[in-house]
Amino acid sequence: LGHEWAAGSFRFREPRSGLAYALEAEKGGPRAILMAVQAHIVKYLLFVRSTEHTHLDRLCRISRGEQGEALAAALADALWAAGGGGSAVVCLLAPATRAVPSGDHGADSLMGRMQLFEFSAKAAAQEFILARIGCFRGEGSPGVILFLCSLLFSRTLER
Repeated sequence: LGHEWAAGSFRFREPRSGLAYALEAEKGGPRAILMAVQAHIVKYLLFVRSTEHTHLDRLCRISRGEQGEALAAALADALWAAGGGGSAVVCLLAPATRAVPSGDHGADSLMGRMQLFEFSAKAAAQEFILARIGCFRGEGSPGVILFLCSLLFSRTLER
């Protein structure tokens, strides 16, 4: 994996700014995935979330906490759709056991540290993701890779 993917997390623009709803996306790397998630974020902020603000104010006046809620809702929505509306799988990383990661799929590699959590209710998946939102949006976290793996496991190999 390239550096853009390995350190690809979901980073928002400055809270309560004109682009508070927008994910930062550089050229190349995981940009396509970020833009797909961005569509779910905008859908949530405009049509799902209840707020006293109207129209574009709904997008621009969100706080850091609301950004996290929107991201959790967007990720859960995409995973639920990938699971056919019956389940969703969320992938997270267990802590590393060594300071230097190995290049294989051993216990300290990214894949070797992956833990799977399956949910039979979309709301439960969303709450789980929100409680661990730092895993997806933390600086230097492999949040995009975790989401991509979650999509694949939610969809299942059979489908």
